Amino acid sequence: MNTRKAQQVITGQATTDGAGVDLVRVIGQPALMDLDPFLLLDAFRSDNPDDYIAGFPPHPHRGFETVTYLLNGRMRHKDNTGNEGVIEPGGIQWMTAGSGIVHSEMPEQQDGLLEGFQLWINLPGARKMDRPAYQEHDAASIPTETREGTKVKVISGVTSRGTTGPVSQPLTDPVYLDVMLQPGTEFIESLDADHNAFVYIINGEVALEDTEGNQMKLARDQLAVLGKGDAVALKSSDQESRLLLVAGKPLNEPVARGGPFVMNTEAEVRQAFSDYRDGNF
Repeated sequence: MNTRKAQQVITGQATTDGAGVDLVRVIGQPALMDLDPFLLLDAFRSDNPDDYIAGFPPHPHRGFETVTYLLNGRMRHKDNTGNEGVIEPGGIQWMTAGSGIVHSEMPEQQDGLLEGFQLWINLPGARKMDRPAYQEHDAASIPTETREGTKVKVISGVTSRGTTGPVSQPLTDPVYLDVMLQPGTEFIESLDADHNAFVYIINGEVALEDTEGNQMKLARDQLAVLGKGDAVALKSSDQESRLLLVAGKPLNEPVARGGPFVMNTEAEVRQAFSDYRDGNF
């Protein structure tokens, strides 16, 4: 086992998006613009509805996938093709924007608290214009693997113990795990050696080794980019900890970003804006 080390640590930055929703941007900020194939990671959490109730009114996307995972609260989504639904606590929406979609994401209060994440995952150039699609799963359909002192919600990928998540995307072969650790618990998990990977701390404190051989600690809203290897080893401190472990196959393609569009060239981004203005989504 060649354990991956922390090669870069990023602290999330407070920002706003949508109609003024307060959130923490972890990937997609100057310190870490992307980690192929991951383009953005936002965390949102508040018990003050004024921070989030304005939501994300209708906006377009093309060329990548948005992954919305809720821990608390509810999010109503609706798009220009007539799809509509509500993401409940513990649920996941994996949306392939593909050739273009216009959608809204509007929080709905549930005891005042809203908490979750949105991750953007790139698509290869040859598949950016695929038909839009959804993979949606509620909390009951996401398996939980129990180990000594550990619970792992498996959203996508297959764990070393054989638990398989309900989301499948062979283009980037993603692993998306929500890991809950009791105090003083060690968590070891294998990862594809060719994949890029990161650990993001939701709550608590987690220790891992850095590239200099030192033990370092990650706290809430910190992300560690993991170096090369085929496994990760993490240990919680003297308190309960929770983290996301995410990995995916890099595409190794040019990335041209323009607001809600992610293509391979600037000309393709300009075409996306033109298509949207002309109502061709």
